[in-house]
Amino acid sequence: MITSIFKKSTPINYSLLGILMVLVFFLYQFHTTIGATTSAGMMQKVVLLGVLFASLFFSNFIVKKNGLTKDSSYTILFYFLFLLFFPKIFNNVNLLLANFFILLSMRRLISLQTLKAPKEKIFDAALWIFVASLFHFWCILFIIVVYVSIIFHVSRDYRNWLIPFIAFFVTATIFILYALAIDKTAINNYLQSETINFQLDYFSNKYQNIAFSMYTVFVLFFIFPFVFTLTSKPLNLQASYKKLVFTTLIGIVIFLISTNKSNEVLVFTFLPMAIMATNTVEYLQNKLQQEIILFIAIACGFFCFFSQL
Repeated sequence: MITSIFKKSTPINYSLLGILMVLVFFLYQFHTTIGATTSAGMMQKVVLLGVLFASLFFSNFIVKKNGLTKDSSYTILFYFLFLLFFPKIFNNVNLLLANFFILLSMRRLISLQTLKAPKEKIFDAALWIFVASLFHFWCILFIIVVYVSIIFHVSRDYRNWLIPFIAFFVTATIFILYALAIDKTAINNYLQSETINFQLDYFSNKYQNIAFSMYTVFVLFFIFPFVFTLTSKPLNLQASYKKLVFTTLIGIVIFLISTNKSNEVLVFTFLPMAIMATNTVEYLQNKLQQEIILFIAIACGFFCFFSQL
């Protein structure tokens, strides 16, 4: 039954997920009081919901535009479910904005496979990564994916290797001007975020630990079959799929080394993991196996969400 609903991309699917997003978002806000009594706090909630919607449906756009999956709604379903694993993300402005800018970057890097306007795409991708790093410093590691993309597609032109430096200079210049004119503490705050912390002692209750463990199982369950079957994928998509693997690994590294560690930092792995999960479900021939995977994912997502309210 679940597969019959989400195996196609239809307005009904998008509406259903949109309604569910609004419901879980406001249900979580109802159980928290952070800034809820001020107009500024209410405005922040509206911005957060807007960024969540933009991230959800922009992820779908990336997938459909580049043919990374079949014509289904599984990707945004899995993306939505992964958000439910760590509902504190609904109040984390910096992580949501950083992740959205990484999505903008991934759109340009994946579309690089067409070899149309490669220099513009490399510049845009690098620029969005550096902007994302202003909200979460270690997002800067995603610049590795930019150079991986250059190696895959346009390594012969030496100018492509220099473009990220230009993007860095542009971002740094604008940020410094902002700091000097508006917030003189911005530079110090940014530089202080360059620290590393490998400790996993941030869990405040057992349900956060359970959610982390469940998500780890999903990552292992989806990533290993995906990696081992890469060579059987269409040749024109193999480079894009490899970028998704690199993105996932870097997202995990960012989680491991971030100073302000929390489950929500894993948000940078949600898009590639959603695509890998979709590929796994779509290429299974047995409909019962598809139903079981989707049912378990939905059950785990909502269990993690309600247990952490």
